[in-house]
Amino acid sequence: MLYLVCLILKAGSGREAEEADGAITAGVEKPKIAITFDDGPHPVWTPKLLEGLKEREVLATFFLIGSNIDGNETVVKEMYENGHIVGNHTFHHVEMTKLSDEKATEEIRMTNEKISAITGEPVSFMRPPFGAWQKGLEKEMQVLPVNWSVDTLDWTTKNADEIVNKVVTEVKENDIILMHDCYESSVNAALRIVDILKESGYEFVTVEELILP
Repeated sequence: MLYLVCLILKAGSGREAEEADGAITAGVEKPKIAITFDDGPHPVWTPKLLEGLKEREVLATFFLIGSNIDGNETVVKEMYENGHIVGNHTFHHVEMTKLSDEKATEEIRMTNEKISAITGEPVSFMRPPFGAWQKGLEKEMQVLPVNWSVDTLDWTTKNADEIVNKVVTEVKENDIILMHDCYESSVNAALRIVDILKESGYEFVTVEELILP
């Protein structure tokens, strides 16, 4: 009888330990990363990307070229309604540091107006083309510049396998991944990257969640 009691107690202790381990694992915060897309919206590839991200319940950040918005308003609206961050990438994809202050602010203002007319909200984030930013503009225009830590160089290779390999071998916690939603190869690679990194335990968040306290 004593032997049976001991076995029951041991089995119970094992179950409790397993449950405790499971609770600890569940409570561990996943490493966060942000995936971002420049140069859109594209009438074909951006909708495909949005569909894939929605299926995977993943949020991203999009930096739009203002001149690409006309005719693609429904794409931008879907982007916003799906919970993604919609940011500014200038109106004509110009290098900001080569412009006068007046021209630089005009590039930001025109794109902000296009986006806000669709979302009904002010634009808070800006990705300067080529990472070139004029200091002080963030205060004047009330936008936060966002660069990146992992550059896929997807626009140079247009090879999905190479893009995927580069990201999954280089990425680490709190990285911001730079991609483009105007190429089929980039969109295909992006969805594969999401699948692989989610399986590896990463959580995809917007840049707002990653960089703001």
